[in-house]
Amino acid sequence: MGCSPNASHSPVFLLLGFSRTRISPDLLFFLFLAIYLITIIGNVTLVLLISRDSKLHSPMYYLLRGLSVIDMGLSTVTLPQLLAHLVSNYPAISAACCLAQFFFFYAFGVTDTLVISVMTLDRYVAICNPLHYHSVMSRQLCACLLALSWVVSIVHTMLHVGLLLPLYWDGDAKGNVKLPHFFCDHRPLLRASCSDIHSNELAIFLEGGFLMLGPCALIVLSYAHIGATILRLPSAAGRHRAVSTCGSHLTMVGFLYGTIIWVYFQPPSQNSQEKDMVAAVMYTAITPLANPFVYSLRNKDVKSALHRLLGLGRVDS
Repeated sequence: MGCSPNASHSPVFLLLGFSRTRISPDLLFFLFLAIYLITIIGNVTLVLLISRDSKLHSPMYYLLRGLSVIDMGLSTVTLPQLLAHLVSNYPAISAACCLAQFFFFYAFGVTDTLVISVMTLDRYVAICNPLHYHSVMSRQLCACLLALSWVVSIVHTMLHVGLLLPLYWDGDAKGNVKLPHFFCDHRPLLRASCSDIHSNELAIFLEGGFLMLGPCALIVLSYAHIGATILRLPSAAGRHRAVSTCGSHLTMVGFLYGTIIWVYFQPPSQNSQEKDMVAAVMYTAITPLANPFVYSLRNKDVKSALHRLLGLGRVDS
């Protein structure tokens, strides 16, 4: 597709993702406001509990605290702007703000997937090598793994931002480019461009695919060893406890990686804008909302810490 003489590097984008839905904008506003507030409250509560309670100063909870901070960032990059656009008749965003949102969304989002894979390593050591757990999964190693996740994520994001910068977009008579999405996501930006996006698509499948394949391989191999170790445990109670520590993590792994693969690693002809929107809501709003509850607030140690903080006494087994 060729570009017209009026095509621009820096148009104004109109984010029209929810403009064609039959659901009332007011209902959507209150729904996403509730999701955002619960996400922030749940994750802030988890961060405070882990920071204040000495019984939660273990590698697993150190990683969970990092994940909660990332989830708050991931929600804050997209949902406040969505709320503002739901009450606006002109849901516009400048090219500079769009690229900034793209950068921070991918920085938080990729780091989220990498930290979840690091948590798999934590579960592997805890179940397969419990006697050396605290010496292997030290606070220093966890800090290094979190920092490495951020570095890899930022380098990955800068590559894709760099590939977006040369692109042109054809606007309407006012210079506006309509995006059928609620934030500046990769696929809608590429679909709307009139430039050759072959290098962008190639980077998604090759570099992005490699970045997904590494963590996925780590998760699969780790859980294969975890499963074999659990089957060798002599007591049913021990097996049940080991499975319960992994169930929540596996649920969120499938949920997060499944939606990301659905959106970004199908051929463009296989993607529909409506399905992309649903999947995007799942990993930008629902996953950060669910993480503190699925991972931790159902956990006896965290509930005990919350009861101690509120002065409510013990939690029954």
